[in-house]
Amino acid sequence: MELEIKIKDASLPEQYLKEVKDLIELGGKRLNHRDDTEVSITFVSDDEIHQINKNYRNKDRVTDVISFAIEDGEDTKILSMLADQGIPRDLGDLFIAPNFVFKRARDLGHSVERELGYTVIHGLLHLSGYDHTTSEQEDEMINLQEEILKSYGLQK
Repeated sequence: MELEIKIKDASLPEQYLKEVKDLIELGGKRLNHRDDTEVSITFVSDDEIHQINKNYRNKDRVTDVISFAIEDGEDTKILSMLADQGIPRDLGDLFIAPNFVFKRARDLGHSVERELGYTVIHGLLHLSGYDHTTSEQEDEMINLQEEILKSYGLQK
């Protein structure tokens, strides 16, 4: 997968960037995305993700990850046609607040690696069309998420 990473008003130690890249690659393979499929991740401050959450989701609080899927409800025939023409597939953008993720890892007693991995794969699944609005959807998404994290060696 083609991954663009931007770090804006946030700090993310180098060791975690490799994990993010590896997980996107692993998740993309597990989800059968083509090698030229594109994803963008921007790491932002808690204040910035709070503003994004407020402006786009009407939720006045900090969160760990927000996804903006490009293909929401896209016709699969159009996607197939674009693939046949060699046009890369762009799944969309993730915004992640690493300080919030690190705090949440401490609060839940998880390793930072596990919580960051959870956040990245959860966002990738949303960009790939998965959701958790019904219990059936949630079961499918969480099971797939845990399978990917486990195959990377990240467990609770």
